[in-house]
Amino acid sequence: MSLKRMAACLSAASLLAGAPIAAQTSEGTSVTAPTSTPTAEKRDHSYTHHGITISDPYHWLKDQGYPVVDDEDILAYVKAENAWFETRMEPQKALVDELYEEMKARIKEDDSTVPQKDGDWLYWTEFEEGAEYRKWYRKPVAGGDKVLILDENQLAEGLDYFRLGAFSVSKSGRYLAYSTDTNGSERFTIVIKDLETGEMLADEIPGTRSGPTWVMGDKGIVYGKSTEQWRTHDATLHVLGTPVSEDVELYRETEEEGFSVATGLTAQEDWLVIATGDNETSEIRLVRADDPTGEQILVAPRKRGREYDVDVRDGVLYVHTNDDHVNFRLATASLDKPGEWKTLIPGSDEFYLSGFELFKDFYVTEGRLRGLDQIQLRSYADPNLVKPVAFTEASFSTGLSNNPEYDTDRLRLAYESMVTPDSVFDYHVKTGELELLKQQEIPSGYDPSLYKVERIEVKARDGTLVPVSIVSLKDRPMGGALHLYAYGAYGFAYPPNFSTTRLSLVDRGFAFAIAHIRGGDDLGRNWYLQGKLNERTNTFNDFVDVAKGLIDRGYTQKGKISASGGSAGGELMGVVLNTDPDLWGAVVAHVPFVDVLNTMLDKDLPLTPGEWPEWGNPIESKQAFAYILSYSPYDQVIAQDYPPLLVTAGLNDPRVTYWEPAKWVAKLREYKTDDNELLLKTNMGAGHGGKSGRFASIYEVAEEYAFILWQLGMTK
Repeated sequence: MSLKRMAACLSAASLLAGAPIAAQTSEGTSVTAPTSTPTAEKRDHSYTHHGITISDPYHWLKDQGYPVVDDEDILAYVKAENAWFETRMEPQKALVDELYEEMKARIKEDDSTVPQKDGDWLYWTEFEEGAEYRKWYRKPVAGGDKVLILDENQLAEGLDYFRLGAFSVSKSGRYLAYSTDTNGSERFTIVIKDLETGEMLADEIPGTRSGPTWVMGDKGIVYGKSTEQWRTHDATLHVLGTPVSEDVELYRETEEEGFSVATGLTAQEDWLVIATGDNETSEIRLVRADDPTGEQILVAPRKRGREYDVDVRDGVLYVHTNDDHVNFRLATASLDKPGEWKTLIPGSDEFYLSGFELFKDFYVTEGRLRGLDQIQLRSYADPNLVKPVAFTEASFSTGLSNNPEYDTDRLRLAYESMVTPDSVFDYHVKTGELELLKQQEIPSGYDPSLYKVERIEVKARDGTLVPVSIVSLKDRPMGGALHLYAYGAYGFAYPPNFSTTRLSLVDRGFAFAIAHIRGGDDLGRNWYLQGKLNERTNTFNDFVDVAKGLIDRGYTQKGKISASGGSAGGELMGVVLNTDPDLWGAVVAHVPFVDVLNTMLDKDLPLTPGEWPEWGNPIESKQAFAYILSYSPYDQVIAQDYPPLLVTAGLNDPRVTYWEPAKWVAKLREYKTDDNELLLKTNMGAGHGGKSGRFASIYEVAEEYAFILWQLGMTK
């Protein structure tokens, strides 16, 4: 949504096999490690839908008390898999440490962000040498000393996991509302700090999923609570200094179980936006930010398949919607008749209009043209006057960064490519000058001239041309190892970005390729639609066909391709392992969404109802049931050779619950006919994103890359 301050928005002995040896897990727990693979029991369980009966003997790995996971048998199996992971990776520990030190050496430990003006203050963050987390600072624009306003390291002290969620300063600059998650469950606690005195207010709101959005000046915040299923169905007002029990519910979603509610402010911060919707349908209300309990304006009632988001400038409503073109248009309306939309920028087959931002003297549209990011400045007086921000590289990722002020003559932009480190620019609106303020520093050294980036197209089996971005050393011989990555879901276009960790593979002779497959919106909204619901298998076919195309063009060879993906990208890994196991030399699936059918059948899981527009509803539709069953990785495991596979999970993950990868690995162990490595690592105190902290997280990347190099015989 184009809002300036959008709020920030799961008996033990029978499970084990092998004689014990002493071992230590990466989480520091002493365990008994097996000398052969763990084996999960098979327990009779089946279910029937639409006359089709499915046997699921590993169903018991789902703790029926979830989100509490305390079943001793389940924990014993998960811990046994962790011990097996440690045992098998122990000979590679020196390589893991080597990779970790490489990656760590590329991080500027005492780093800071570029200060940004917001009102009377400049705000920025700093990392100190050796610190896992940031410190947040500000100082007066008029001059004065810097002031530490938040220390994440202090908040994270003694915790296995820490994540800062929302960070929002009130309009006057006096109060800071922020939220934290200390176990990876994605339920946050909001607290308020008085930045003038440094004191914490008594106000504390646990169990939130959205917010806080400041309203009524410094007097109140609007937030959303998490339901038992990790959904947000409310927008609730809390007035500072009053008991949380007296908070006022401004809106509650009661019609659609899968909808989620979020809030934010318009560009001039005079309207509170209350939005509800799912992956394909929107409904928005506006209410005065200085009177949030007042009369609400319904912009337009929900209409299945219609998405829209809004902003307001000087009483004019701006609406970004897909109502008459799949690639969206921008329209205007009066607040008196908010549902009567008049086209300002029509939808285009060529340009995908992904969003917009309003400023005092101009507005900005963002999108993609032929798959490349675009930033365009536009005039309120003349909608045909378009001023694009130009970049010269053939493939790159760019977009608006943090621009908190409505009245500005410069724009903060973010830019990177597969060879250009993260860069921060100010774009001077009047002159068109791009001023480089900061580029990511790599202390151990980095020479971009040693690398080359290519953007090619590979023809998929249905004739569709799929873009692929590739980075490699300029002197890399063809036919060597290649790592292939993709996501391919929810309309998320995975960018051709820069990665310091990726260099550890590229410098060892890998080509690193990103496949811009259908399911993302890389080439426009239709690109996304062609990879969802009944066209979901296009995503998987694209990935396989890109791999085969790269082989045909001599970039690599069969068996020399490593592949990885996470979450929905982990589902992708699961499918291509089943369909084309001989292509891959090693595969890594992070928190993989692999038990698709069971999850989509369980409406009580955190995200399921909201996911039906993406995957289909197999409860109501026999066709959706059969289609999901036809590709669901867990259900399609068969007796065949599988390539080496590393799987990760998070015990507290509410997005892809821990039992999905656990069940999948258990079934693979039963069916696979090879002796290749199969490892499962479950983070016992983390969620969907793995371990927190900048160093702990890259250690897990080092483990992933060590596994790949080990399996491809490239450890020397």
